[in-house]
Amino acid sequence: MSPPNDPKNSPSAEDAALQDFVRSAFALVRSGDAGKLREMLDAGLPVTVRNERGDSLLMLASYYGHVEATRLLLERGADPEQPNDAGQTPLAGAAFKGNEAIATVLLDAGADIDGAGPDGRTPLMFAAMFDKLEMLELLLQRGANHRARDADKRTALDYARSMGAARAADRLDPKQP
Repeated sequence: MSPPNDPKNSPSAEDAALQDFVRSAFALVRSGDAGKLREMLDAGLPVTVRNERGDSLLMLASYYGHVEATRLLLERGADPEQPNDAGQTPLAGAAFKGNEAIATVLLDAGADIDGAGPDGRTPLMFAAMFDKLEMLELLLQRGANHRARDADKRTALDYARSMGAARAADRLDPKQP
């Protein structure tokens, strides 16, 4: 075993530069700078790179609501179904945030409207639980299954009711006119 300060334990200058390059890419995605992101992709940044939480560049661009960066990453081959380590997809993140523009871009690129993580929660469930009515409407119009059940057998309506999301509950309740 080498001592902690042994040069063999230190990243090479090349490794350190690569780590800085990737870190700066994640910062660009969070800020939404699609132009600089394009330059980094052109310079060889893999569209599939993920951070320590398993978030892809696409997940972060989507979550932070950056439409142009999201489009760019999808055009370059990012997988709209790539979950993070928590099993969340970019569409689930957009539903949680209530960002219909991002959801539309993801759906147009082939994101699964009912795609769910290991817990079975769909984007519609996220929209329902956080009372994101406009997102709920978009997902329903695009074919989301309002009867889908998660791993605990809960539906989007169950989530809306349990979270006090009155508008979503009213919209999803089959007894409402």
